[in-house]
Amino acid sequence: MFVSHSPSADADSLRAFGDRMTADARGELRRATGVEWKFYEEDPNRLSDGGARRPSDFLEEATLRMVDGPYDVMVVVTDAPLVSTRKRVVPGLASPVGRVVVVSTRRLVTSPRDQPVRSLDSESVRWNAAHLLLHLLGHVLDADHDAGGGVMRPFRFDPERRSAGEFGSAAERRLRRTGPDIPDTEDVDTVRNPLGRVAFHAKSAASNAGYVVRSLVRNRAPLLSLSLPGLTTAAVAPTLVLVFSAETWDVGVHMGDATAAGFAAMSIVAATLYLTFAQNLFFPRDPHRVVTEHMALLNVVVLATVFVAVLGLFALVGLLMLGIELLVFPQDLISTWPSLEDPVVTSWDLVRTAAFVSTIGVVTGAIAGGLESRTVVRHLALFLNRP
Repeated sequence: MFVSHSPSADADSLRAFGDRMTADARGELRRATGVEWKFYEEDPNRLSDGGARRPSDFLEEATLRMVDGPYDVMVVVTDAPLVSTRKRVVPGLASPVGRVVVVSTRRLVTSPRDQPVRSLDSESVRWNAAHLLLHLLGHVLDADHDAGGGVMRPFRFDPERRSAGEFGSAAERRLRRTGPDIPDTEDVDTVRNPLGRVAFHAKSAASNAGYVVRSLVRNRAPLLSLSLPGLTTAAVAPTLVLVFSAETWDVGVHMGDATAAGFAAMSIVAATLYLTFAQNLFFPRDPHRVVTEHMALLNVVVLATVFVAVLGLFALVGLLMLGIELLVFPQDLISTWPSLEDPVVTSWDLVRTAAFVSTIGVVTGAIAGGLESRTVVRHLALFLNRP
């Protein structure tokens, strides 16, 4: 656990708050998981200002300390407002993939209108914070929201709460299975060359394929491009010109199926690698001699998320082009273009041409639009939408 505080905050008070919160939650974690939990306090981190933060803003420091420890889970305590993917200020968010929990005191101490601000050492803040920490760590341990009872119910601040609470029976069964698997016992201390680390990442992905797939479903990776307007705009804009170009149709109609598929595949892979490495999305931030199996798996999920997002962008632009070809493009216009030897265009020619135009759009989108910020894609890919 470490405190990441604004310049005006009292770091010692936040550290005392974090120590008390983890101490209050430890007993229920031990009971529910059957594993002994030990919390260690790291040196605080001072933020540049007290403005609102995405939880991904804390990932760089959290993952670096995670491999330095090495630790299995990182809990970040901050006084800065925490913003979710839905742009709402929330008391905390969890990244099951990154094993990072961020707890913000801002919402916990905020009182209803016409009431004084709560203090960090008040009973209501103390027990709601412990309850929230259990809830977030439950998500890290792959437990879902449970409306039936226990701490996995959607979190709401309760002024009358006087205990950390307990996990429900369904969540406890889940935690009993996943809890013992949290500790990392494997690293790559002795692997110094890039090929060795690539092999280690591939091995981690192969042995945790189901977890990678679940992570992609949870973060809605195919729809990620819809939350990145710069990338999507840069991909769509040139295709609206190309689809009405005779040269584009000339290439699309006469291109072989294998050539079109190979061109699309290479372009999607190239766009994925470019976005990933240009934005430096891998963890930890700096080259490090220790890479745990969990950190390798985290990098695999990030790479797979970007790949599926690019694939989703390709499908989105392709469907848009196909719709224009079928609904907007004049059907008899193709016969007036002298560049085409055979002006008859089949349905499969339309699909292949749409795919060809979409491939060009994906490439231009990756190069011209890119990702607005690496914190955005990490935020969307790794953290849950709500506490």
